[in-house]
Amino acid sequence: MRERTVTVIGLGPMGQAMANAFLDRGYRVTVWNRTASRADALVARGAALAVSAEAAVAANELVVLSLTDYQAMYEILEPAVAALAGRVLVNLSSDTPERARDAARWAADHGAQHLTGGVQAAPPGIGQPGSFTFYSGPKDVFEAHQEALEVLTATDYRGEDPGLAALFYQLQMDVFWTTVLSWLHAVAVADAHGIAADEILPYAANLLKGLPDFLAFTAPRLVAGEHPGDVDRLSMGLASVEHVVRTTTDAGVDAALPTALLEIFRRGVAAGRAGDSATSLVEVLKAAR
Repeated sequence: MRERTVTVIGLGPMGQAMANAFLDRGYRVTVWNRTASRADALVARGAALAVSAEAAVAANELVVLSLTDYQAMYEILEPAVAALAGRVLVNLSSDTPERARDAARWAADHGAQHLTGGVQAAPPGIGQPGSFTFYSGPKDVFEAHQEALEVLTATDYRGEDPGLAALFYQLQMDVFWTTVLSWLHAVAVADAHGIAADEILPYAANLLKGLPDFLAFTAPRLVAGEHPGDVDRLSMGLASVEHVVRTTTDAGVDAALPTALLEIFRRGVAAGRAGDSATSLVEVLKAAR
């Protein structure tokens, strides 16, 4: 049976939640953070505060990184490379797929193994049912430490390519942040008309409830590359977005977001897709490659 020990480096809200989850499950936890005082509550619970990043890495085979990005990993671990051999770095920091691949190569150059993770939960969701994390990297390494990783969240292993977990994570963030910004934009326009966020909330929430069905309907068509205008037409979508832009401008609200959408719709129509579904815009977006 594998020893229940782990190091957590990075004690922001997510790192704190992770260290606490390990402590809750009886793990012997070593922690380190550039601001050492962030470890006080964890130490009071029984965690060991390492005197340096190198000591933290040396303390345990499994090292969980919860940092802002991969640059922070290099800044912290490059002075500690002497301790990396034989370690498993579970990098739960957010960054791009290519930087995850670079980090895996860097770790291997120093005798360590790298698992990329993309956490699909806020700190309160750590250790709770319903949360999950994307992982990618060496399958045998993932399987060897899966039990420990599932202390934090359920796991969704995407493959050997270190960049895959970062890619799946960023795809979710693409949808999430665009949706959040659209909500904030709608709130700003509503506010210009004296309507509060809580008044439009039920309508926005009801709209979002229908999106899973929309996604399920369009996904097979997107896979097949087919965009028949049998349900919607891009020309109708263009007119709709034009109305959103005008409504926003009339309200004196920043129109940058809907204007960006309008430009993409116009490009689709200019490409001869006015009679196709609005899903045909995916071809406009892919053409940028």
